Amino acid sequence: MGEDGGLAGQQAGPGGGVGVGLNGLEDKVFDAVLFDMDGTLVDSTAAVYRAWAAWAVEHGISEEQMRGHDGIPAASIVAKFLPEAEREAGVLRINELELNDTGGLLVLPGASEALAALVGAPNAIATSCTMPLAKARIASSGLAAPSVLVTADQTEHGKPAPDPYLLAAERLGVDPTLCLVVEDAPLGLQAAKAAGCATLAVVTTTAREKLDADAVVTNLAEVRFEAGPDGIRVRPAPVEA
Repeated sequence: MGEDGGLAGQQAGPGGGVGVGLNGLEDKVFDAVLFDMDGTLVDSTAAVYRAWAAWAVEHGISEEQMRGHDGIPAASIVAKFLPEAEREAGVLRINELELNDTGGLLVLPGASEALAALVGAPNAIATSCTMPLAKARIASSGLAAPSVLVTADQTEHGKPAPDPYLLAAERLGVDPTLCLVVEDAPLGLQAAKAAGCATLAVVTTTAREKLDADAVVTNLAEVRFEAGPDGIRVRPAPVEA
């Protein structure tokens, strides 16, 4: 969809409606779908902001300095601001703050339907959260998580390195080049591309023009996933006439 709400990049949907264009992704068959979590499936923005704002105040770091770190593992952010001797304690503190504030999470449009459509098909979540935090946020959201959950404490290098998506594909037993990654953050998209995956971006936390992906949609409500014996397809969601 064009930024002005026009018909650029759209296509006719069932029943004569107009659906989003997926730039050729709808013609491909994937072995698996790999989802980012925060900003893609759930909106944890408020909780994340509160936790990091408190952490920043405790460490004398300005709000301006904290900007631009979406999708990066907490340990990497802490390492940017604290000397090595203080980093372990810094990570433990932000983990504590985040684990104690998981209220108010919102399931983003289309997320529940996307995961439900892929039950029984290869899919995974690869997140920059730690395992305890990821499990807490999934439980708070009520989402039915895939069987494979890759977190920041399971890989040596987090996003934008390809490691999280490579590990997710490995655990699913699929070729990463035959996977579709769904992401909201530029650094997450970098990780997906470095892993050789196709990319679908959602405009939930980042401006559309800053998302370098094979296709960009407003959110997952604009697409439908179809799992069949030959693999997984992503289609524009039907739009009523």
